[in-house]
Amino acid sequence: MDSPDTDWADVRLHVVTGKGGTGKTTVAAALALALAAGGRKVLLVEVEGRQGIAQVFDLPPLPYEERKIAVAPSGGDVYALAIDPEEAMLEYMEMFYGMRRAGRALTKMGIVDFATTVAPGFRDVLVTGKTSEAVRRRGKNGRRIYDAVVMDAPPTGRITRFLNVTQEVAGLAKVGPIKNHSDLVSGVVKSPETAVHFVTLLEEMPVQETLDGVSELRAAGLPAGGVFVNMVRESQLPQAALDTAVKGRFDPDELALGLKAAGVADGDQAAELAKALGDEVVEHAHRTELERAERERLAGAGLTGYELPLLADGVDLAGLYELAESMRTQGAA
Repeated sequence: MDSPDTDWADVRLHVVTGKGGTGKTTVAAALALALAAGGRKVLLVEVEGRQGIAQVFDLPPLPYEERKIAVAPSGGDVYALAIDPEEAMLEYMEMFYGMRRAGRALTKMGIVDFATTVAPGFRDVLVTGKTSEAVRRRGKNGRRIYDAVVMDAPPTGRITRFLNVTQEVAGLAKVGPIKNHSDLVSGVVKSPETAVHFVTLLEEMPVQETLDGVSELRAAGLPAGGVFVNMVRESQLPQAALDTAVKGRFDPDELALGLKAAGVADGDQAAELAKALGDEVVEHAHRTELERAERERLAGAGLTGYELPLLADGVDLAGLYELAESMRTQGAA
């Protein structure tokens, strides 16, 4: 099926990163559902071994194999893969050296763990290599197996090093299968078919980490995608009321009179209720002002932005579909 008319119509690999606590895995899962909508087939990949995909879809722990986990709106399919670096190492040894059996012996001896600990760049090549293979894979008819692949990637602070595989393995091998494999992976990651999306909240630290991550990504020649602002709360007050509260001109006595007139409260009770509500309004106004400032900072990065609502009932399967629909409405998928 042809790619949909979206902001990322030509992108095959969507890498999703974000500071811890921003809902990175949730956004990656919702993006996979959004991309699969309308009859497409999407693979959602996890690379950190946390079984986060299984948790957000309320499934048992996923094995190291691609399996269907959800049906997207209008009939698309979402598959998932939780990459195990050890199994990826065994596949690698069989692919390039024909040594899968020997690789299992090395695993028992702990050499695989030793190699990926001493040379973490090699571990990254293994997991990104598995993902890149899924992006390139074609069926007997010559068409790609997956219309898109979504990677739930490491946090923002590590994303550039994780994806910059050619540089990371430069000290391991100058020639041979490892070097060739890393070059192949790099060719996919740095191509126009890849976009690295950032997930953030409208708070100072996540926004700053996002901006730093975008700068590092660009400096490394890696493709920055969009910014997903997660857990956005809509203001329940008109802008004029917010401006008044921020400027300290909010009058609780006037609110108390309004409460009395509406028959909500009377006397001292109205005054107490007005003060409590007034404090809430002022706090809400200041938070809204801070969020506006963070939006402006994010806009300075020059990336396409998407705002996802705070889910009142928490993140469940219904919530994932709600986020996916929000993404589609905004043109992200």
